[in-house]
Formats: sequence, C-alpha cells, structure tokens
Amino acid sequence: MKAERIFDRKNLIDEAKQVDEFDVIVIGGGSTGLGIALDSVTRGYKTLLLEQLDYAKGTSSRSTKLVHGGVRYLAQANFSLVTEALKERGLLEQNAPHLVKNQTFLIPNYKWWEGAYYTLGLKAYDFLAGKLSLGASKHVSKDETIRKLPTIQKDKLKGSVSYRDGQFDDSRLAINIAQTAIEKGGSLLNYFKVNNLTKNTNDKVSGVIAIDQETHKEHTFKGKSVINATGVFADDILQMDKPGAKKRIQPSQGVHLVFDKSFLPSEDAIMIPKTDDGRVLFAVPWHDKVIVGTTDLMVDKHSTEPNATENEVDFILETFNRFIEKKATREDIKSIYAGLRPLAAPEDETGKTKEISRGHKILVSDTGLVSITGGKWTTYRKMAEDTLDKVIELGKLSKKACVTETLSIHGAMETEERNNHLYVYGTDQAHLHKLISEDSSLGEKVHPDLEYLNVEVLWAARHEMARTVEDVLARRVRVLFLDAKKSIEMAPKVAEILAKELNKDKQWINQQIDDYNTLAKGYSL
Repeated sequence: MKAERIFDRKNLIDEAKQVDEFDVIVIGGGSTGLGIALDSVTRGYKTLLLEQLDYAKGTSSRSTKLVHGGVRYLAQANFSLVTEALKERGLLEQNAPHLVKNQTFLIPNYKWWEGAYYTLGLKAYDFLAGKLSLGASKHVSKDETIRKLPTIQKDKLKGSVSYRDGQFDDSRLAINIAQTAIEKGGSLLNYFKVNNLTKNTNDKVSGVIAIDQETHKEHTFKGKSVINATGVFADDILQMDKPGAKKRIQPSQGVHLVFDKSFLPSEDAIMIPKTDDGRVLFAVPWHDKVIVGTTDLMVDKHSTEPNATENEVDFILETFNRFIEKKATREDIKSIYAGLRPLAAPEDETGKTKEISRGHKILVSDTGLVSITGGKWTTYRKMAEDTLDKVIELGKLSKKACVTETLSIHGAMETEERNNHLYVYGTDQAHLHKLISEDSSLGEKVHPDLEYLNVEVLWAARHEMARTVEDVLARRVRVLFLDAKKSIEMAPKVAEILAKELNKDKQWINQQIDDYNTLAKGYSL
C-alpha cells in the first residue's frame, strides 16, 4: 500500500470490512487500547481497534506528561509496582526517544531533615531502576537550588534533592503508536462507537456492533476475542455484556493548570511530595510552558470532558504559590484541563484513592469478554503484553510471543535538539519540510504569535488520522492545552485547511469553528 493511503480512513474501513473474523478486537483508543492493538498486530494476529471519538481523547491526552516509576509509591512500600514502571520508563525512552525526555526533578527542602530523608528514599528509586536508570539522585545545596530554580521560595530554603524521571508528550505518543500499529497491518478506526456486543449460541462474545460516527452507518465485526480497554468507560461495556454487572471502575480526577514559563524559568521540574491533603504536586516544564497539577481525587462519574472545580483550581494556585516567589493568579492561567484515571474500584465503599490499586487488573467475564482496568501511561506496554497473554491463556488465540519490548515507535529518532518545536515529529520532520518545499504557504504560521505551521494541520489530516479542528488543536499540536484562548483564534484557519484536505464544505467549516469555540472555553476561566 502506498504511504499516502496507509492512514486514509475510508481505505482502512474498506479493508476492515473485508475481514471475515479478526483474531483480536480492541474497544478503546487510549494508551491501553493502542498498546494492545500494537502488541496484537506485531504478534501476527489480525487486529481491529475501534475508538468512539479520537485517539487519546480522554485520559491519555490529559496526563501530567510524566513517564515515571511513581516516587510516591515508595512511601507505600509498593516496590513491585515501582520496579515494573521504572523498567517500562526505560524501555519507552529507548523506543520513542523523540517524545520521551530525561527530566530532572527537584524536591525543595524547607526542614533540616528533609534532605537526608528524600535522598535516602530516592537512592532506593535509583536502585530499583537498575540498568535502565535515567541518572542518580543527589542532594543539591541551597545556592545551587536557587540557581536552578530562580523563582523558588527562598525563605527557610535548606536546599533540594534532585532525581531523574521521564517527561513526554502523551497524545503525540498515542498517535505514533496508532501509526505503528497501522503500518504493521492493524485496522485502527477512530470515530467508531461500539453500541453492542454480539454473542454466539453459547452466549459467548463473538464480535461487536459499531456505528461510524461520520456516516452513521452500522457495521458488525466478528472476533475470536474482544478486549474492553475503554478506561473510565469500561463499566459501560461491561453493562453491554451483562446488564446489572458490578461496578469495576472508580474514576479519580487529576487537574492541571498551565502557566507561562516565567513562573518556572528552568529546565528542571519541581516535585512537592506532600500537599496539605496528602497528595503530590508537580510543576513541569512542557513545550515552553509549565504544567502544575495534582494527583488523584475520587469523583462519582465519568465524562469525555471532565471539568476542574473552583476548589481544585484554588488549591493548586495556593499550593504552587507557596513554593514560588513570582505569584500566579487566576488571570495567569493559560489553560485548565482535567483527566480521569480508571482506578480499579475498591471492594467496599470506604476505599480512598491512595488505597485503591494502582496496578492494572485483567477481568474475564462469563461470556469471555476480557477487560483491562487500572494502570497508567508509563506501563501501557506491559499492560498490553499481560492482556494478550491472558487471551492466549484462555485458549482464544494460538500462542505467539510478545515483541514490543524493543520495538521502535513510529518517528523514533534520537534528538538532543528540542528548540525547534517540530522535534515531536521525529523522522517525519523530513516529510514536513519536503511538503513546505513544494508549497511555501505550508511553511507559514497558523497564528502569528505561535510557532505552529500550516503544514502541521495538513499532516495531521493526511497522516495522523485527524478528523476535526479539535483533533488538531488538542491532540496533534497541543495548543488547547497550552493556550486555550489563542487556540480559539487558530480555529478558522485550521478548519479551512482541514476542509480542503478532507473535502468538506463551508457549512462544515462553520460548524467546526462553533464546536471548537464551545469546547475551548471550558479550558479557560
């Protein structure tokens, strides 16, 4: 198949319709589902993935942008979880070096005992990482801490402890995983909503019924195995399988505020290990901005567009300002985003998020539906491997070994140069430059104040399965998460370029702009 057509949606749909029975059908196009699809197709199984919206639309584009072992889990003595995540962190840096960065974190110390306490704990973190360590942790003097973090609160500062973890672009990685799976022969379709499961005469799951959200046509796909990898929506699929089924997911919400880099003019990140309510706060440099966010807070319901509460915004602002001298206000917030993490529900009603399993769980229903819950971005590959191994163990597939440990992700290339924002495209940068050489207008900026180019919109539609303005601005070039107001100003130009590439009319353009404006207003105060 020609490279120009490999990511063509109509072509992918036509190909999928020609398959009498898939070996593996994956429901859900977040990090977990994409990882499973990639693992499946590289083992040699005929693989179909269906995502009701866009790849990484949910939790997988709303993370703290960390590829990490989980320093906080050391305090809970959860060494097996930390060890597994640290191994996966190292593998991800090797397999997608264009998107995963070795990031230095500093834990500021304001009490005499904190330096020794955190240094000792982080030496254990280093030890568990073994040969995949990203660098040794160490104590940093007060003067050096101030040099590294010019805006840090200096009053009573004793110094800091430095450690290394990973930082990445989450939805860019999701898109690259999808591209890799398609290139390996998988059928991956976004905007395909599974409405029901099909069952055979023995009441075993035998496939899915799905609606193409663009044409509203119904499609039935048969599969030897069906895997529910829908994150916080996993209970919805379990209800399709067995109405009245026990709740398996406890969503927890993480909220992040995005500020200008001037509030943390540093290449180093800050980690606050214990806030007033016992959570963790990170301030992480990302795409020339700084993301400040907390970890889990349990919520009662799930949504494709979760919203931060006023209390959460105030809490993050107050806590962040306690550690920096240049005080941030609500007016300084460039974007606000919230993400829901699909933790495995507790067995009783008293479970708190820090007590709920952070590891992943694989559930097998009486009908043979396999569901994967819990976990996190860092361990997506291991979650996929364990899920496919379980399907093989159930006798649904012939035994084939996992090969993803050393599998390079689409675009993979070593890069030290991150000043040019196009570094996220990895090996695809050359193709973008070629398009610009053929049409100079593609090298023009979409917005005069921002670095993003027209060619990126075209590339997103042609090679990255983008179908809407939101797909481009939220998950391909990330402007929605970096500067929500300016992203609204970009929407008309993006809609025009998309319409030309996707053969859409003026009415579609106007509707896309209206829809995007409504969405983006939820990301700003």
